[in-house]
Amino acid sequence: MTATSATQLRSPLYLTKLTTRDLDVFYGDKQALFSVNLDIRKNQVTSLIGPSGCGKSTFLRCLNRMNDVIESCRVEGKITLDGEDIYREGIDVVQLRARIGMVFQKPNPFPKSIYENVAYGARIHGLAASRPELDEIVTSSLQRAGLFEEVKDRLEEPGTGLSGGQQQRLCIARAIAVQPDVILMDEPCSALDPIATARIEELMEELRENYTIVIVTHSMQQAARVSQRTAFFHLGIVVEEGETPQIFTDPKDPRTRDYITGRFG
Repeated sequence: MTATSATQLRSPLYLTKLTTRDLDVFYGDKQALFSVNLDIRKNQVTSLIGPSGCGKSTFLRCLNRMNDVIESCRVEGKITLDGEDIYREGIDVVQLRARIGMVFQKPNPFPKSIYENVAYGARIHGLAASRPELDEIVTSSLQRAGLFEEVKDRLEEPGTGLSGGQQQRLCIARAIAVQPDVILMDEPCSALDPIATARIEELMEELRENYTIVIVTHSMQQAARVSQRTAFFHLGIVVEEGETPQIFTDPKDPRTRDYITGRFG
């Protein structure tokens, strides 16, 4: 490795995948986020915690411009992906959402076969030139999502016929199939039983080798288990952000300590 490349690997710019600077979000006259400055590290899981209505999901939806579909929503400030402003004029939002995939709170497979659920995005984005290439994308995506062995003999059956945990992994496979850089997860385990939740948490640890993950969770235990960094949101601001063990064992702000110890929330 050259001296230059070694320096690049150590630089904060290289380690940071997404950044937000002075991010303000409004729904009509109501301000939901106030001057949020946050760095999302590459190949790490970042948890967003805080009480209901504190701005976690609003922040998450800013990262792939899902808030664009809400007419009353206005976003100010700057968000960059690999240094590129994702709100700049002329950016292809469809391509952006392929690079920054999203998994929602409730599993939402398409009313199609398991195969077609995963193949859909790859077809739309022209990632496969032939059926064998498409087959490889589907198989690889299902394997990465830890689902292939469970469904390999019924790929033509409806995705909606799977269990809740399997449906959520199918949605993860669908996100992976378009070769994203980042996967956003909005309380992906809240509708799942403990066994399915444990499988999704294991999957997150495996996926972060190849993807950057941002997860909104109401479970502080889950945040402590799955993430390397945690940001605590309260009343639309980021009160504190840092390495997960530090946030949970030695928080600097008394509001963080009060939330983690259950005094409010």
